[in-house]
Amino acid sequence: MTAPAIEKDRLPRELIAMRVARELQPGDFVNLGIGIPNLVADFTDPAKGVIFHAENGLLGIARAQEVGKIEVPDMMNAGNQPVMPIDGAWLMDSAESFAIVRGGHLDVAVLGGLQVAANGDLANWMRPGRAVGGVGGAADIAAGARKLFIAMEHTTKEGEFKILNRCSYPLTAVGVVKKVFTDIAVLSLDAEGFVLEEVAPGWTADDVQSQSEAQLRISPTLHEIDLS
Repeated sequence: MTAPAIEKDRLPRELIAMRVARELQPGDFVNLGIGIPNLVADFTDPAKGVIFHAENGLLGIARAQEVGKIEVPDMMNAGNQPVMPIDGAWLMDSAESFAIVRGGHLDVAVLGGLQVAANGDLANWMRPGRAVGGVGGAADIAAGARKLFIAMEHTTKEGEFKILNRCSYPLTAVGVVKKVFTDIAVLSLDAEGFVLEEVAPGWTADDVQSQSEAQLRISPTLHEIDLS
């Protein structure tokens, strides 16, 4: 199904990542997925002491390195994005990296999403009819993190719903999503489904509902996304 077109400004990917960064707590151990999630480290105050993890074997990611100004050659996250390590960063093999994931040592994981359902299901690795990649470490990360956040656009480029009653794509994980950060809203999930907590500047609750298949309950403290 396709959402009705709304001619209002949506948040760019960088501001979605900035809003996610504000959600992280001091000292959290956080895995960042490919895409918008990779940007979160760039907008997290180092003073928070958040430790970022990449499943390819790096614990202690700082900002992304500037293309053409590589400071640490061959230092890449799981999305092949060049990144800087923090002081004391730990390099490890895949077995150790996934021991962190599967051992329940991640406070938060931030992943991208193709679809999120009202029961907390996530589909983020395959869109039928398109080239098929691999699920990679996403299934382990989604299931192993204490909290799973999704950072994504609210609808597809074609205007198709991504906030759904039930996912129609192959699932990555079942019933694990805690919060969704999109270009028009911030949504939390509980046992009854989605709760609309924040809206992008200029957007209303009705606007966001029109872009969502699933029914949204409105938080009594609904407010505009504040990035200040």
